[in-house]
Amino acid sequence: MSVSPLPVAPPAPIQLLDLPAQHAPLQAELNAAAAICLHEAAFIQGPAVGQFAAELGQYLGGPHVVPCANGTDALQLALLSLKLPAGAEVIVPAFTYVATLEAAAVLGLRPVPADVMPGTFNLDPQAVAAALTPRTGAIMAVHLFGQCADLQALRQLADQHGVSLIEDNAQAIGATFQAEDAATWVAGTVGEVGTTSFFPSKNLGGFGDGGALFTRDAERADYLRQLANHGQTRKYHHQHIGLNSRLDTLQATLLRVKLPHLPVWTAARQRVAARYDALLAGLPGVAVPARDPRSTHVFHQYTLTIADEPGRRDALQQFLAARGVPTAVYYPLPNHLQPAYEYLGYRAGQFPVAERLCRTVLSLPIHPTLTDEQVAYVAAQVRAGLE
Repeated sequence: MSVSPLPVAPPAPIQLLDLPAQHAPLQAELNAAAAICLHEAAFIQGPAVGQFAAELGQYLGGPHVVPCANGTDALQLALLSLKLPAGAEVIVPAFTYVATLEAAAVLGLRPVPADVMPGTFNLDPQAVAAALTPRTGAIMAVHLFGQCADLQALRQLADQHGVSLIEDNAQAIGATFQAEDAATWVAGTVGEVGTTSFFPSKNLGGFGDGGALFTRDAERADYLRQLANHGQTRKYHHQHIGLNSRLDTLQATLLRVKLPHLPVWTAARQRVAARYDALLAGLPGVAVPARDPRSTHVFHQYTLTIADEPGRRDALQQFLAARGVPTAVYYPLPNHLQPAYEYLGYRAGQFPVAERLCRTVLSLPIHPTLTDEQVAYVAAQVRAGLE
């Protein structure tokens, strides 16, 4: 690790995510939309919620969109809609945010981790095939960091074994996958249910919590709407046991302002990623994010893999922090080794790719307002830190 003197400061302060800069050009429109919402005072299930659902469905190629309170609720509602028996198994990636397992566990289902691909970080279809049992009720694919999991293989596995496919699309909204028949599949719309989150840091982020579900089945969409609203078929008539999980009208109002800008923001993220790729190409001891040629990548994160040497990733992170470059580790501890999931009975070493990634991944700043000069500075510091 280099111990050279501190270099010149970055051309402007660098943020891991710069929401104020991203929102600044929209501020007047956001303020006006919020003012209308406050004036109308229809804060729960106001008209903007349905309008946003329709507009998001159009952006995603026509699925039914069911808004809800947050991305974790979306996962729970997706599972509830499958009507799985208690104790049914849900295959999940061994490398993902805890909400993917949590949604199954709190419903009395059993999360079953399967290892991931070392390059794309997404579910390994061979590992999924090995994890399938007669108790499997669903495969939950996470499109991690902005790139589609292998939807072709996972859809085939689900169909062959008579189980459902759920897509956790919180990090890859707008990504697409090229199927074998040349059809273009939109992430989140291939499984029985897809989900997303509007947590502020997401590519389409709100101003608090929010989420949504996607399905091409009109009957399932209606059932999901009921589940998300206390299981009501109509007010005070409860056909099902559901959740109180509704997207606030104010969030929908503000997300309607942001949605039309998502393609431009996505293209900006992709330009930043391409610039990082070029500047970090051939650097020993680091791998830039792998691309599945069948999938587009919307770069919720730009995640390097650092050589698996004790302390190397953490030393690089400290080096960068000292030079004004914020980074993050998504995720430092695999879920099967979290205390909350000890009851599942897994041990260290059972999911070697996921465990190695937890030791070696490092996410660099990426957002639509990152400048070429800032990207060049970050890349230069990564190079210096690995020399």
